[in-house]
Amino acid sequence: MAETLVLIEQDHGQLKHSSLHAITLARQLGGEYALLVLGHDLDKIAASLVSYGASAVIVADDPALAEPLADRYATVVAEVARKRGAMTLLGTSSTFSKDILPRAAALLNAPMVTDVLAIEEKDGAISYRRPINAGSMLATVKVEGERRVLTARPTAFEAPAADAGTICPVERFQLDAASLPNGMEFISREQRQSDRPDLTEARVVVCGGRPLKDTQTFESLVGGLADALGGAVGATRAAVDAGMVSNDYQVGQTGKIIAPELYIGIGISGAIQHLAGMQDSRIIVAINRDPDAPIFQIATYGLVGDLYQLVPQLIDSIRRG
Repeated sequence: MAETLVLIEQDHGQLKHSSLHAITLARQLGGEYALLVLGHDLDKIAASLVSYGASAVIVADDPALAEPLADRYATVVAEVARKRGAMTLLGTSSTFSKDILPRAAALLNAPMVTDVLAIEEKDGAISYRRPINAGSMLATVKVEGERRVLTARPTAFEAPAADAGTICPVERFQLDAASLPNGMEFISREQRQSDRPDLTEARVVVCGGRPLKDTQTFESLVGGLADALGGAVGATRAAVDAGMVSNDYQVGQTGKIIAPELYIGIGISGAIQHLAGMQDSRIIVAINRDPDAPIFQIATYGLVGDLYQLVPQLIDSIRRG
């Protein structure tokens, strides 16, 4: 069976652990798989990946790849896939992969299936299960052709276990930086600085909705409860559109997909677009004054009442231990 190529994400030397979940799908597909990481100064990242059972860790390391410009990254990814003879190019569903992998699929003239939740094999053919209609329905998809590009929803696949007893080689991919596309130019980076855990990797996430009214109230209640629990902060699209928080906090169909051990929704009614981003959470706690709010249908625990009274009480109780 031809090798699978798994794209691993990093950001300025920091491994994106959610991208490792794609390795689990690669293992389910069977056969050998190699890991590909792009960027600059990647020695530490490469060393951290050698014990995940891959046939090799392929490193495309060059100053021209220091920033993830989509046209350059897609060109390199497609070139590596061709030279390795990889019939499956695989990544984790994220803003990074949404930017890079469709371009690589076009360069490879390959079909693409996004947000894969599971695979099914029947009569020797593999099909892929993915959500549609904001997660309210599931579709089973088959693709034609030998090569395909996939993204795996990280919440659907367990994080892979590393095995220090199986160390694979690190291979440097030689690229000609001068031949890379230059249609994009890196201008600047705006990065939110926070002591809170990353939203997609946090064990606890507290999300707020439209009733929080303003930035100060949102931070006081949602941020305060998240800090008391050592968790991350999330928001609905309505809260983002209202300017309470920036869009990198958004959870849902058009935001980030999360599956923490504990999710707490404050003032969130449960629109299907938001549920699509958090319904795989292990424990769901909903706080809403409307007892008929749709979020209560999937909540593990529900508190019906005024969030302006309940949340400060929760914060105080947690801080007092």
